Amino acid sequence: MPALVSPPRTVVIVGGGISGLATAFALREQAAAAGLSVRCIVLEAGSSWGGKIVTHRIGELTTEAGPDSFLSQKPAGLELITKLGLTDQLINTNETGKKAFVLSGGRLHELPEGLVTFVPKDLGPFLRSGLLSWPALLRMGLDVVIPRGGSQGDESVASFFRRRFGTQAFDRVLEPLMAGIYAGDAEQMSLKATFPRFLELERQYGSVIRGMMAVKKQAAPRAPGGLKRTMFVSLKNGLSDLVTALTARLTQQGVELRLGCQVAALRVRSHRLGRWMYDLILNDGSALSCESLVLATPAYVSAELLRPLTPIAGGLLEMIPYASTATIAMAYPAADVAGAVEGFGFIVPRKEGRDLIAATWTSLKWPHRAPSDQVLIRCYAGGVGREAILQLDDQSLIARVRAELSTVCGITAEPKYVEVNRWWKAMPQYTIGHLDRLAQLDAALSRYGGLVLTGAGYRGVGIPDCIRDGALAAGRVVRYLAGPREA
Repeated sequence: MPALVSPPRTVVIVGGGISGLATAFALREQAAAAGLSVRCIVLEAGSSWGGKIVTHRIGELTTEAGPDSFLSQKPAGLELITKLGLTDQLINTNETGKKAFVLSGGRLHELPEGLVTFVPKDLGPFLRSGLLSWPALLRMGLDVVIPRGGSQGDESVASFFRRRFGTQAFDRVLEPLMAGIYAGDAEQMSLKATFPRFLELERQYGSVIRGMMAVKKQAAPRAPGGLKRTMFVSLKNGLSDLVTALTARLTQQGVELRLGCQVAALRVRSHRLGRWMYDLILNDGSALSCESLVLATPAYVSAELLRPLTPIAGGLLEMIPYASTATIAMAYPAADVAGAVEGFGFIVPRKEGRDLIAATWTSLKWPHRAPSDQVLIRCYAGGVGREAILQLDDQSLIARVRAELSTVCGITAEPKYVEVNRWWKAMPQYTIGHLDRLAQLDAALSRYGGLVLTGAGYRGVGIPDCIRDGALAAGRVVRYLAGPREA
């Protein structure tokens, strides 16, 4: 008598950004390794995949509406690139003598590498930059003798870096570098949730600087012939190629990808002791049932779906705030901006009171972004406390940004191409107590086996963070489905 074959277990992933797609990819991989038959469906309310990963190709220009790169130091991104066969498309940032600048006192100052890594390779530029006064430099150096903090509670990013390096170093360098990643306010950002490595260095070595130097000495040498990667990497023809390759692979693997499918409501029922069925009511009135559900949607969207199940979880999710931002890409004839742009661009401390968060000279930073006779610039606006500018119409927003570029670096020419990309409620903010709230959220959802949350709102906003968290979410689903089917 032939053995009975168990029907595949249905898993629905809501959200088709990089988190949802990465979850589906890891789910197929991990389910196969566990010998588990799974039917995977990914639902996306919008008309395209990839969320904020959006590449525009206009003639010979390549612009990124959302992220333009990802950290090579976090392995999940490079590992996925390798699995998708895109390694030959990876590109490093261009080599240039001057990397980046910071606006201080209305003037651009070169940002020495030592101010970013805390371990200066060359003390000359570090001391001559004029960015920090001599007393501020000395105060920054006191990090090596200041006792480690005594509190075990959460601390704001601002509090920690002022405590370790002083007010001037924080205001002029660390705040725009750190808060710029989240488009947030360092006074509100949780150190444990955003930059826990610095806290670990303080606790282990008693000093961030000593810790960074020790880590540098302990770093494994690169294998002979190994390809060196810059801190940030991208893809030759834009990051959308990652999404295209990922969706193609998922389709080949039998994953059902459905665009334009918005979930209107979620219902839960117990179909056997200790097991749940999740019924999704879609916007067209149809229904979809699954044994495991992954919500890869923004926290505020997940809050609305989960509130009928558990008001506590809904309330905790609503406590994760989101900031709105915009990117403005402009292309100029190279001759019109000659001498005005060098390096990779500049960052703007909050203390400067400017409309811009930062500006990147895209075609100087990355190869294959513009022809040699053009310069492509990308400006960033908005963020916590600076979102009013986003209420302007496109022409007014562009005029404000151009006025900033004129004041800061003397660019007065008329751009030949302009695009504005607005991202409403797109950047989650990990405010003080974030990790404690996540623990409470896990407790509130613990009775609903097979229900998993993933995405930028929880454990990292970068592309590698989302890929890694998606793999962890897939692991939780596989362990649940492979477990005993009855309590």
